[in-house]
Amino acid sequence: MPTRQPGRAPGTRTERFAVVDPATGEAFDEAPDQQPDELDAVVGRAHEAWRSWRADPVARATALLAAADAVEAAGTDLAPLLTREQGKPLAESYAEIARTAARLRYFAELAPSPQPITDGRPVRSEVRWRPLGPVAAIVPWNFPLQLASAKFAPALAAGNTTVLKPSPFTPLATRLLGSVISTALPEDVLTIVTGREPLGARLASHPGIRHVTFTGSIPTGRAVAEGAAASLARVTLELGGNDAAILLEDVDVERIADRLFWAAFRNCGQVCMAVKRVYVPARLYSHVVEALAQRAKTAVVGAGLDPGTQLGPVNNAPQLARVERYTAQALAAGARAVAGGHRLDRPGYFFAPTILADVPSDSPVVTQEQFGPVLPVLPYGSLDEAVEAANGTGFGLGGSVWGTDLDRAEAVADRLECGTAWINHHAELSLAQPFAGIKESGVGVAGGPWGLYGNLRPFVVHRPEEA
Repeated sequence: MPTRQPGRAPGTRTERFAVVDPATGEAFDEAPDQQPDELDAVVGRAHEAWRSWRADPVARATALLAAADAVEAAGTDLAPLLTREQGKPLAESYAEIARTAARLRYFAELAPSPQPITDGRPVRSEVRWRPLGPVAAIVPWNFPLQLASAKFAPALAAGNTTVLKPSPFTPLATRLLGSVISTALPEDVLTIVTGREPLGARLASHPGIRHVTFTGSIPTGRAVAEGAAASLARVTLELGGNDAAILLEDVDVERIADRLFWAAFRNCGQVCMAVKRVYVPARLYSHVVEALAQRAKTAVVGAGLDPGTQLGPVNNAPQLARVERYTAQALAAGARAVAGGHRLDRPGYFFAPTILADVPSDSPVVTQEQFGPVLPVLPYGSLDEAVEAANGTGFGLGGSVWGTDLDRAEAVADRLECGTAWINHHAELSLAQPFAGIKESGVGVAGGPWGLYGNLRPFVVHRPEEA
């Protein structure tokens, strides 16, 4: 059965908006442009569905496992559509679908445990866990399905229902995902709404929503938090990063160059926890710049549906303009484009994989999140200088240290001000680990048991030992 979508009153027609293929720059389909006033009915149905969904954890687990099977079975339909609207290579779309199914299975098998409290009183106390209610999940365009499942899988496993709004740049695969999953779930447990603003703002501030989980920009995250505050809903915000990679003096450049390059350029650099700036000892600077430039020059850029493509287009025109602007500002300030540095002369939103050298440290391409196929490489004199530069930002999502002496690399990683630090790799996460940023990179925790408990509230029962 298809996912129920909120409709207008009888006799009216929901407007639609165009969805663009970033590989051509042309619209190829449409999605419903649902309006804020439709959300009252959607959230109301989610609340009604919650009454029974929260009651039976065994049935929930069974349904989520069936949903995972359905997602895997639909991969050949989901993957090409995801590539068409997002731009990523087809193999990466299949990987995203596999991750979505894996996350459903992980949370299906994760259950909260009651916790007894022993405090010396003749009272038996126990902390139990209850779901919050309807959850609003607002998802960006870089990993539409994977990030959607990162929000709805723990929410549903905890016994909540979910209203999910994808980005208007990537609504189609998410709508199809919702239809696929609905074959395993009761009606209105998961509802997909699509539309342009102010739909997301209205969803975040809806008084019937008890938890708002959002991934996106810092300014929008602040607005989401302000909206949710009106009804004192819980918020989980993942607001991006400007992850630094620090290379140590003993690093084996040729051994790590491929890993470092793809840690920055996977998904065309459109990854919140991608490497976005690299700090290199001055002695190794030319070697590292050239190694990264060679890989940028040989990376195959093309439409995601082409079998040989390694890097697809930037997802949308506003983001391409941002990448162009940051690159132009850096070049005007004296940076050198050792590879790339320009938009490609072809239809679509293609930007050449770019390695920037001699970049001023205060350039926006260094201080802000460029979120595209551009990587600034900066030299440092002392390790303390590199750590200070890595930490000298309002972001605090992730970071990494690269070197041969693992104990020393770990000691340096321990000095990074971020939520996750990697050694000799970057942006690799287990489903079982927490994912959270500090400073302006976010509020709350996703992933693992932390993600489950973030969708629950404690409920304490006291009873005397004797009547």
